[in-house]
Amino acid sequence: MPASSNAVTAAVVRRKGGPFNIETLQLEAPRADEVVVRIVATGMCHTDMVVRDQVYPVPQPIVLGHEGAGIVESVGAAVTKVQTGDHVVLSFLPCGRCRQCQEGRPANCLDFNAHNFSGGRIDGTHSLRDGERLVYDHFFGQSSFSTLALAHERNVVKVRKDAPLELLGPLGCGIQTGAGAVMNSLKVGPGASFAAFGAGAVGLSAVMAARAVGATTIIAIDIVPARLALAKEVGATHALDAREQDPVAAIKKITGGGVQFSLETTALSPVVRQAVDALGVRGMCGIVGAAPPGTEIDLDVTEFMQMSKTLYGIIEGDSVPDVFIPRLIDLHLQGRFPFDRLTKFYPLDRINEAARDSERGLTVKPIIRIGKL
Repeated sequence: MPASSNAVTAAVVRRKGGPFNIETLQLEAPRADEVVVRIVATGMCHTDMVVRDQVYPVPQPIVLGHEGAGIVESVGAAVTKVQTGDHVVLSFLPCGRCRQCQEGRPANCLDFNAHNFSGGRIDGTHSLRDGERLVYDHFFGQSSFSTLALAHERNVVKVRKDAPLELLGPLGCGIQTGAGAVMNSLKVGPGASFAAFGAGAVGLSAVMAARAVGATTIIAIDIVPARLALAKEVGATHALDAREQDPVAAIKKITGGGVQFSLETTALSPVVRQAVDALGVRGMCGIVGAAPPGTEIDLDVTEFMQMSKTLYGIIEGDSVPDVFIPRLIDLHLQGRFPFDRLTKFYPLDRINEAARDSERGLTVKPIIRIGKL
């Protein structure tokens, strides 16, 4: 560990299933291309929980958190993108060199897993220690359940200082995934029909984005009445409780044959089938739900072919975060993308409560307050 290091307070997961333990660790100083960010707040995402629970295996003990927002504390000698004092949102980390990155598709980076899920830098080194003991880090290139996060120049997004910084972290993953699926991937347009299967943070972000781009039939499907009510408040024209009616039949009745676009956010195979079956002719279904590896889906191949449907796997809303996140902030400040309606704040010492509330469906998007502006 270099002599130059900072003490940080962080939430550490030391075993499968948690809990998050609040501990003091040591954070290495930034390398030439790295940025230290003083975290103001970090969103909690479903991916944090599935990694905590080893549905996606990552090494432990580890500091999770991948929707950080904060203020640049220091930068490495080669960093030109941001400077000390800038407000930033932290997003996923692409390699920046592969063909997908060069073609403007960083979420499809060929080294995405190594940069975001390996528990360290791409060269195998680490920046967090508990005394002499290693703590895994660099989750999504940030590990932002911490008072300070070490990110790379590539995954810090400079944002306007008149925006509410403590609210912005979820734009780095969950919110941009739902909104980007609508705006970038499916390219939902004015007058279109759209259905979101699942009214969690991603699904409701998609609903808001569909409204922002001018879709006129926007259908939310869930089994939690409070989330369906919220969907109506933020842009849905229809809200369907899948426990009380067949959503496919209801959607076909509402639209006269099926929606042009659907988005599946639950990662449940039967729901994927519903999202595809609810499409009309030449309809397109996007999948963003994080299912366990090996999960399979069944489709009626003949019907899928004859109706010329499309099934599209989507990562991070196909977004270029440096472009898309500022765009969402502008829409929010204009009152056209009210994602604050999804959030509830928790202090760092109540992070386990935030996780439980999220898993029980009590809070759509928890945000963990960590530092002050």
